[in-house]
Amino acid sequence: MTHAATPTGTAGLFDPITLRSLELPHRGWVAAMCQYSCDPAVAPGVPTDWHLVHLGQFATGGAALIITEAAAVSHEGMISPRDAGIWTQEQADAWRRINDFVHEHSAVGTKTAIQLAHAGRKASTYWPFSGRRNSVPAAEGGWETVGPTDEAFGSYAAPRAMTEEDIAKVIADFGAAAVRAVDAGFDTMEIHAAHGYLLHQFLSPLVNTRTDGWGGSEEARFRLTLEVVREVRRVIPETMPLLLRISASDWSDGGIDGAVSARLATRAAEEGVDFVDVSSGGAVPAATIPVGPGYQVALAEEVRGSGVPTGAVGLISDARQADAVVREDRADVVLIARAALRDPHWWMRAAHELGHELVPAPQYERAGAF
Repeated sequence: MTHAATPTGTAGLFDPITLRSLELPHRGWVAAMCQYSCDPAVAPGVPTDWHLVHLGQFATGGAALIITEAAAVSHEGMISPRDAGIWTQEQADAWRRINDFVHEHSAVGTKTAIQLAHAGRKASTYWPFSGRRNSVPAAEGGWETVGPTDEAFGSYAAPRAMTEEDIAKVIADFGAAAVRAVDAGFDTMEIHAAHGYLLHQFLSPLVNTRTDGWGGSEEARFRLTLEVVREVRRVIPETMPLLLRISASDWSDGGIDGAVSARLATRAAEEGVDFVDVSSGGAVPAATIPVGPGYQVALAEEVRGSGVPTGAVGLISDARQADAVVREDRADVVLIARAALRDPHWWMRAAHELGHELVPAPQYERAGAF
């Protein structure tokens, strides 16, 4: 059974939306943004004060929902050694501290979502500000990666082709991570099946050339993502919505496109997904992506045609631009990332520009209108 969002009608960016029992004050969310700021020498995968401040500022800035950076469901699923995780109790406890802060200090009722992830063949790489690129060698803390096949992503180290046992472990890891996320106080969660990471690797015919039950036909390529959805849905509360992030286009001939993604959204909804966060790209290094303001909105609109509520993301930075996406029924929600880094109070300012006034934290009331 699926639970759709409240109908949009002529809803705008600052009208509320409900997914299952989760009531959100408006439709401006924070997209997941990797920070690569955990310390593997001290506590691998454990969020730090950086994460508390980084995410906390968006709560005081008026965001309706904050989606965390990718949190690996296992050590081998980390993009880099500095990634956050959710496979240990210590990590869950650190996330609980962040959730408690957001819930206590948001005047608008900000909610939180964790992004559950496994990087697959794009794991064990250097973080962006390390000054180095490609795969981290074992001598420096790197590890063996896995993927649908043993084909590497560009110049990264070649992965090991996953066995049935490997696949079963990944599904179980997502489920165990979801249980920890619920216990850590998250209001919802998002399964990461985009940007060339493991689930997207299985979804894309450009990467998944298996000929067993996990590849070949479209339904077989969908299988791992749907099995993960089914397992996560099984272990989380019925009242909690489940989000899915996808790359709706591989931007390469023979790859995933909007029509394939709409079919995936329909199948995912049948398994309990309530919302699809629509991004694109990442499966293959040779793709040419037509980056520009709102360049992924058309994909969100196409996926939304499946009847599943969607979110649009990608170079959306202007309040009126974001509001138009919702009012024109192109997407149900707009997620921002870079604009939020430039202005952590983006939602306060956008609401004021559009004729709304979000309630600020009491410490900021003397600032007047944003």
